[in-house]
Amino acid sequence: MTLSHPAKMFDVSGQIALITGASGAFGMVAARVLAGAGCKLVLAAGNQDALDAIATECREMGAEVTAINTRPSDETACDSLVAEAVRAYGGLDILVVASGMNKVALINDMAPETFTAVMDANVTQSWLMARAAAGQMKAQVAAGTHLGGKIVLVSSARGLLGHPAGYTAYCASKSATDGIVKALGCELGPTGITVNAIAPTVFRSPLTAWMFEDTEKAKAVRAGFLSRVPKGRLGEPEDLAGPLLFLASKASDFYTGHILYADGGYTAG
Repeated sequence: MTLSHPAKMFDVSGQIALITGASGAFGMVAARVLAGAGCKLVLAAGNQDALDAIATECREMGAEVTAINTRPSDETACDSLVAEAVRAYGGLDILVVASGMNKVALINDMAPETFTAVMDANVTQSWLMARAAAGQMKAQVAAGTHLGGKIVLVSSARGLLGHPAGYTAYCASKSATDGIVKALGCELGPTGITVNAIAPTVFRSPLTAWMFEDTEKAKAVRAGFLSRVPKGRLGEPEDLAGPLLFLASKASDFYTGHILYADGGYTAG
């Protein structure tokens, strides 16, 4: 039946999805994709104005949306976000952790507290959100109401590759994110819960918009970067849509502990 109706493997309509960092570059992509696919959404972000904007956009697409102005800053906040999904919609099927941060500085110019802040935002908070979601998803499986769940973290090509310009905190945090994905993929695999990550390279967002401009600086930076990208271009938000829908849907049921590089071949060469 699945092979004769393959599009049904990607059907997530009616499922309940929680997205942290929903006002950020990847979080907004996730919100739009899952709203368009028919999910009920819990959107969490620290920027109230940006959160309101993406929540309104998703509602205009026909999605049911609960918007919460908070970050997954500690155990209580993470548990509360999952509890809100249960209160609003009765459960949790999909978690996308799109919250995080980066601070760029050479090692001797970076304060230890800055390194700690990046690790906390990208690693500890991802772990806490996965912990909170896994508890709810396992309870649903035990109750017989669900067959599993989908946890999607956001990594980066920098989890695999270094960078010469002050990325020690970011690279370390994304390598640790990859480790969480692999360990939880093994731990939660028997329960039917899958844990995977999308690892982009540079893609178009408010933070990277300058790299797409027709300036001499942008051209130089772009040329150096594209010399390593077999596809010969930078990423677009649409390039993240397919991988996310795959990892959030039944189509990826046999994939767990996997880092999916959305990078135009950057990490292959």
